[in-house]
Amino acid sequence: MENVTFHDHKPQALSLYDAVVTGLSKSDKSIPPKFFYDQRGSELFDRICDQPEYYLPSVECRMLSDLADEIAKLTGKGRALIEPGAGSASKVRLLLDALRPSAFVPMDISFDYLKSSARALAMEYPWLPIHAACVDFTHSLPIPKEVPNGPRLLFFPGSSLGNFNPGEAGEFLRLVHDTVGEDGMMLIGVDTKKSEQVLHAAYNDAAGLTADFNLNLLQRMQQELNADIDPGVFEHLAFYNGEEGRIEMHLVSTQQQTLRLNGHRFEFEKGETLHTENSYKYSPTEFINMVTDNGFKEVRHWVDDEGLFAIYLVAVA
Repeated sequence: MENVTFHDHKPQALSLYDAVVTGLSKSDKSIPPKFFYDQRGSELFDRICDQPEYYLPSVECRMLSDLADEIAKLTGKGRALIEPGAGSASKVRLLLDALRPSAFVPMDISFDYLKSSARALAMEYPWLPIHAACVDFTHSLPIPKEVPNGPRLLFFPGSSLGNFNPGEAGEFLRLVHDTVGEDGMMLIGVDTKKSEQVLHAAYNDAAGLTADFNLNLLQRMQQELNADIDPGVFEHLAFYNGEEGRIEMHLVSTQQQTLRLNGHRFEFEKGETLHTENSYKYSPTEFINMVTDNGFKEVRHWVDDEGLFAIYLVAVA
């Protein structure tokens, strides 16, 4: 396929083993959410996005579809388009015809999943040069040398910024600022603060897919690291922490147990949790203040009629 290239930039330091040993050695056990996304985890997340309780993808996709031409007028056509955490690249398809980018750079931590989604996209858009990069975008945003010079637009949908705590979010925004350069822009989706009932349902879907997605982390530990662990004695827990303004996801040990890994022993009390994800929610004022503090200026933002979700277009200040 002539219009797609692949680039493996995943740093050697990126290690599920290191994350597990470090995270389970803490008094408050935790593992970063980027380790959800192996092949199975990525596929489960795509299925979560189709669940009726998980409002975010449908609302954001409807907004992007309606706003594509307006966004293109504000950004101009022909920018190099970069998408960290691209996954199946379903949302960018809503923008490609309007934006007509000079190149598209999908980035993902799962190389196998990235390859399959980039090839599918290349077949659908033969006019589009695609340079797929396996990247841990929480640390770096390397742009392949094949990407043409010119203005850049970074696309970050899905409210993925919410997985960072506010300090980490600021660091990521500064990384984006440096990556897109002085003429650069960013189009980003951000989940809004809303009723606790809506949020609870979104992260506790009736089909149990979010629970499977959460528990898949334990299955990765079992299969890839040969950890002595029984995923069946953990349960999914997701709740809204109003004081912090975030959804928290945990895995709860239903009994006292010992997890063994390569000579390490990690004790779990009954009811003790392994913290696997945060998802921060922002009001427009909070988010605009954050991007302003990190080198951007607002161009425009849009909120859906029900106030469920917001999309922001910002430019390097």
